[in-house]
Amino acid sequence: MLYTIIKALHIIFMVSYFAGIFYLVRIFVYYKDTDEFAEDKKRILREQYIFMARRLWNIITVPAGIIMTVCGVTMIFLNSGLMKMPWFHLKLTFLIGLAFFHYWAWKKLNQIKKLNGETLSTSNVKLRQINEIATFILFLVVFTVILKSSVIEYWWQLITGFFVLVFLIMMTVKLVNKNKKNK
Repeated sequence: MLYTIIKALHIIFMVSYFAGIFYLVRIFVYYKDTDEFAEDKKRILREQYIFMARRLWNIITVPAGIIMTVCGVTMIFLNSGLMKMPWFHLKLTFLIGLAFFHYWAWKKLNQIKKLNGETLSTSNVKLRQINEIATFILFLVVFTVILKSSVIEYWWQLITGFFVLVFLIMMTVKLVNKNKKNK
């Protein structure tokens, strides 16, 4: 019963963590979107975006990430057999990628805070592309956890499906942005 409760908490805080990471990078995109605005409007919005990003990071993203990690490590201690499973090693590999993404987001947040309202050097397109990395990591982790050993057995079909999914998401985003420009 304890393991199931910890697992439920792990999932809840995983959802909270990813919500925070998704929205944080979106705030970076919004900050960059203000480049073409009038100076007064740009200053006000950038101050607000920095405020929002700091609050999101400190109140939601980091605490949820810590609780998610503590619950995950607790589940490993309660079920040490997980460490013998190849699919679990794959999940941990994806989580290392997530840790690098988390570190990037933290560095970018600190960079934006130090800009004092100046322009962010990272291009808008690059920020939008980076915004999708956490989504792809989420897909990889969830599919690995749900499919378990099948991920190892059917790896090439899953990779093909993953790239098809990435392509469909990219085409959908292009279509939506094209329709926005036409309006």
